Amino acid sequence: MATTSERDVDWDALRAAAVEAMGHAYAPYSRFPVGVAGLVDDGRVVAGCNVENAAYGVALCAECGMVSQLHLTGGGRLTAVACVGGDGEPLMPCGRCRQLLWENGGADCLLATPEGVLPMSAVLPQAFGAQDLDAAAARDAVRDGPSDAR
Repeated sequence: MATTSERDVDWDALRAAAVEAMGHAYAPYSRFPVGVAGLVDDGRVVAGCNVENAAYGVALCAECGMVSQLHLTGGGRLTAVACVGGDGEPLMPCGRCRQLLWENGGADCLLATPEGVLPMSAVLPQAFGAQDLDAAAARDAVRDGPSDAR
């Protein structure tokens, strides 16, 4: 799969989509609306906004909504993401959301950050992923030996 370069992305359009999504945020408690938009490898743009709840722990970050829309509209891989706060400026995703972006975009997915565009490999170094589960399963198989030997 070809990777997206920074110049292949219309960052202004992606940020505008994130700002539009932010306009739908439900943030009555923090008063901190967040919007996010992501470019998918097939050219679609998916977006999300944060949705708060009086029980703070069940609030949804904007990235959760975007990833849900990604899968609802056919899946694919995120290639570029712009997340904005209430002032429309780039905002770093929280740790949980960085993991979501890694799972759905991978190391080469580009993220607009306050310090410029960075690949997810720089935003979430040494990320946990499916390969870690595979490695753990392989170690368990070696440790436990063949299943027919029991």
